[in-house]
Amino acid sequence: MQSNYFRNKNPLDLDHIRSVLTRLEDTIIFGLIERAQFAHNHRIYLRGGFPELVNLGFTGSWLEWFLKETESFHAKARRYTSPDEYPFTPPAELPTPVLPSLAFPRLLHPNTVNANPSILAFYTRSIVPRITHDTTLALAASRRATGVTGDAEAEDDGNYGSAATIDVEVLQAISKRVHYGKFVSESKFADDPAAFIPHIRARNTDALAALITKPEVEKRLLQRLRKKAALYAQDFASDGEPLPEGKGKIDVSSVVDLYESYIIPLTKEVEVDYLLQRLDGLSEEDIERLMEPKGLLLSVEDKRS
Repeated sequence: MQSNYFRNKNPLDLDHIRSVLTRLEDTIIFGLIERAQFAHNHRIYLRGGFPELVNLGFTGSWLEWFLKETESFHAKARRYTSPDEYPFTPPAELPTPVLPSLAFPRLLHPNTVNANPSILAFYTRSIVPRITHDTTLALAASRRATGVTGDAEAEDDGNYGSAATIDVEVLQAISKRVHYGKFVSESKFADDPAAFIPHIRARNTDALAALITKPEVEKRLLQRLRKKAALYAQDFASDGEPLPEGKGKIDVSSVVDLYESYIIPLTKEVEVDYLLQRLDGLSEEDIERLMEPKGLLLSVEDKRS
């Protein structure tokens, strides 16, 4: 899902940000449902697990190779010049864009916050095994029925390309969702810098987290997510009517847990880490001006103009 920063008058408007995050929920849920149809395929997450890649000089995992190849093409198309895009591949290993960069509006303060290593770790180690659990068990049962037992009966259905293709799409969507926390922080900081600056200077992460956390919003998010996942996971008859309730295409609780245990906490970390860098490079005069009441600051700027 892409954002058009030239269409929206104020990309930092919280209502606009919420609409982006809500649309990303759909992207992530549908991606997880697609991934759940394949077995775990643990091998694609092991570094050095494919001699074919090692022979090419690549020592990472099959998924990391997929990410690098995909992101190399996207980098040429200048995807990572957009302020909300972060590659999993180190930028120094990606090619330069074929086209000149677009003149994006200045939205975020310069920062080095990148949560992609954590996203890749929790997705491959915690999320994939859980959402593919039923498919992996069914695979094992079918193999035992043909006399295959032991390690050969489970985890791997050989769909390495299909599974990794979906993994890349889900990871990119989760990355965008998590890093959008920077836009949330910038919006709230710009609305009331004086509330944040003392805590930024004191490196008070608990106070900063309290300023950006809305428990009631998180509660509604999880309720909405559960309803969406339950709806999208349904099977439908040819006439469009839902089939009698069954397991569905994915374990709904696993989708909710992804947000509750991983995406939401990591987004908060990104928001706080961004705020901790929000004053970097500013002079004392710049910071003092930010501390002035907004009405006074506007009247001073009016006089200057």
